[in-house]
Amino acid sequence: MEFTIKTGTPEELKRACIVVGAYSDGSLTAAAQAVDTATEGALSRVLKQGDLDKKAGSTALLAGLAGLKAERLLLVSLGAPDEVNDKAFRDAMTAVGRTLAKLPGKDASVCIDMSIPGRDAAWCLQQAARILAAAAYKFDAPRKEKSPATGIRKVQFLVAESASAALKTAIAQGQAIASGMALTKDLGNLPANVCNPTYLAETAEKLAKKSKLKTTVLERADMEKLGMGSLLSVAQGADTPPKFIIMEYKGGKAKDAPVVLVGKGITFDTGGISLKPGAGMDEMKYDMCGAATVFGTMKAVLEMDLPINVVGIVPSTENMPSGRATRPGDVVTSMSGQTIEILNTDAEGRLILCDALTYAEKFKPACVIDIATLTGAVIIALGKVPTGLFANDDELAQELTAVGNDTGDRVWQLPIWDDYQDQLKSNFADMANIGGRDAGSITAACFLSRFTKAYKWAHLDIAGTAWVSGDAKGATGRPVPLLAEFLIQRANAA
Repeated sequence: MEFTIKTGTPEELKRACIVVGAYSDGSLTAAAQAVDTATEGALSRVLKQGDLDKKAGSTALLAGLAGLKAERLLLVSLGAPDEVNDKAFRDAMTAVGRTLAKLPGKDASVCIDMSIPGRDAAWCLQQAARILAAAAYKFDAPRKEKSPATGIRKVQFLVAESASAALKTAIAQGQAIASGMALTKDLGNLPANVCNPTYLAETAEKLAKKSKLKTTVLERADMEKLGMGSLLSVAQGADTPPKFIIMEYKGGKAKDAPVVLVGKGITFDTGGISLKPGAGMDEMKYDMCGAATVFGTMKAVLEMDLPINVVGIVPSTENMPSGRATRPGDVVTSMSGQTIEILNTDAEGRLILCDALTYAEKFKPACVIDIATLTGAVIIALGKVPTGLFANDDELAQELTAVGNDTGDRVWQLPIWDDYQDQLKSNFADMANIGGRDAGSITAACFLSRFTKAYKWAHLDIAGTAWVSGDAKGATGRPVPLLAEFLIQRANAA
């Protein structure tokens, strides 16, 4: 999707569609008032007749209005005028994006006031560009009959002020974040017989072409030399070879410590010997959405050309049952030297992450953030609204929480108190890989925390937010907006 900025009056725009806003009390925004005058009160009649619901994000599509040069007009509710906030604005933009994605025609103008209490025009434009571009996403499924291309592809934002550098940057950032989300969605939605560890490695190598990105792929023999016994214990049941992918982006000063992102890359999770139930197992192709998030965030960083150093690490393998597979009760040695009794082979994500977190030490990072579809327990605790957040540093946790509120890609912090560590005790190793039924997400994070003592660390459990099921089944692209904005703010503060 292409975005531009323009000043002017909406009634003079010759477009496939123009978008204006209204409030639940029947009042209109400035742009909508201009349209109402040009159409001899057409919008006022729509509101008076009750054809537009008062809830923010409700829409009414009108075609062929006399007095307008545009083919269609989309009227969107912004909710109550004294309650226009971040959520109302996002709800309105999401509804606009969904409508534009289905319309015939090439171009549209969004003529909604880009100002809400506590937010400037740049924030509004970045959010709008990201949401509209994300709504236009369509997965290119391998079907014999391809669906005809539909949807608006060129969007013009009508603003009251001139197109300043700050506003252009905001739109470019929103577009880049949506581009990163699209890559994350594509990788998540691809079937596991296509998107395997080798495919992820090839994706990293493609990202590195003609860019500031350096990609290194470690093979099984390299991992053996490094002592990654925990990761390799998961990989040993699969025929597909594991890959350990490192992507280094050097946009900042040479001596600046990088932010390290670590993504869980289980491209299909059967549970191993601790086999999962068959129902819904197809969705275990999404068990690499942490890795997909790292790829999407790195792509966004590349497109924004951020002045910051970032390292993306993706340990990737399948988790399969076979005669070679790890058994419950086996003891393995991690790269850190700590031994692990594997009580459940379906708790494999933490086994590959712990070696990646140890490997991250070599970069002397400013902080490390791992992203993983780690536990079903986080869905029981938080549902599918926020991502679960755990951290060994309060300032980092607060920073991520604030960024989540800024972007709408929210997180909620859960504790990793030492009180929970006792649940990981083992009679036969330094620790067990599970801590029992109680506090499953917390004990998983406690397990990871034992490998992160050398740096500031946060863990994002995205099992509830990385994809949706049902008729709308598909990857969401979260938490790319959270991490991209986190890096933008870090770069701006440098």
